[in-house]
Amino acid sequence: VEAAAGKTAGDACIIATGGVSYPVTGSTGDGYRFAVLQGHTLKELKPSLVPFVSPHEWVHDLSGLSLKNVEATLWKGRKKIDSRFGEMIFTHFGVSGPVILLLSTAAAHKGKVEFPMELVINLKPALSEEKMLARLKRDFEKYERKQMENAMRDLLPHRLIPVVLARAGVAADLQASQLPAAARRQIAYVLQNLQLTVTGTRPIEEAVVTAGGVSVKEISPQTMESRLVPHLYFAGEVMDIDALTGGYNLQAAFSTGYVAGTAAALQEDE
Repeated sequence: VEAAAGKTAGDACIIATGGVSYPVTGSTGDGYRFAVLQGHTLKELKPSLVPFVSPHEWVHDLSGLSLKNVEATLWKGRKKIDSRFGEMIFTHFGVSGPVILLLSTAAAHKGKVEFPMELVINLKPALSEEKMLARLKRDFEKYERKQMENAMRDLLPHRLIPVVLARAGVAADLQASQLPAAARRQIAYVLQNLQLTVTGTRPIEEAVVTAGGVSVKEISPQTMESRLVPHLYFAGEVMDIDALTGGYNLQAAFSTGYVAGTAAALQEDE
């Protein structure tokens, strides 16, 4: 290995420099350059496990509002990219949280990521359309003398109510008893199909993990050794491996590091 301080000889070399996410940690993509210089192929680098950006003002106005037990589905035209259930949060730039990060991984693994896309949020995925309408009917009868913005307080966080009503075309100051049946159906639809446009992701520097990297076809899975350069090994995110959130990326780093380290140490005996 040749560096500014001079040359260092060894029985083996392991490239374990990480991806390009979180560059403040020193992970600035040097390993990719090292690998290419040795003849390796680099798969396109993309942000994975990363928040989405949305242009809607109402999304930004909800910044800090978190939602639990929602179903979020990502669409490109009429093609469904992926759907996930869990928690999410609105931010000053768009949306984030576990559900969104998982959807971003699905987008990153498409052959070509093409934005804009549509994100559809089901705020009440446990209810069928029929049960949703019945729930609204009960709530509006319970609060029949209240204005709509108060008649939905048992159903949604207070900050989200005006958004849903506006998307459904219902005046917030309308008395619940005066709500037509057609408007109730429209509210039910919005509650289970809250749509927003996604124009992209946050920068790769803010991603939890980097998708892409050194082609795994050029690396032995038994030893992590290069198939092109003897005694050269790889470990972790520098390779074209990434996984879902939940500790899987850490496990990949630990496991490939163990295998590469063990195999590289045996070179000394040869």
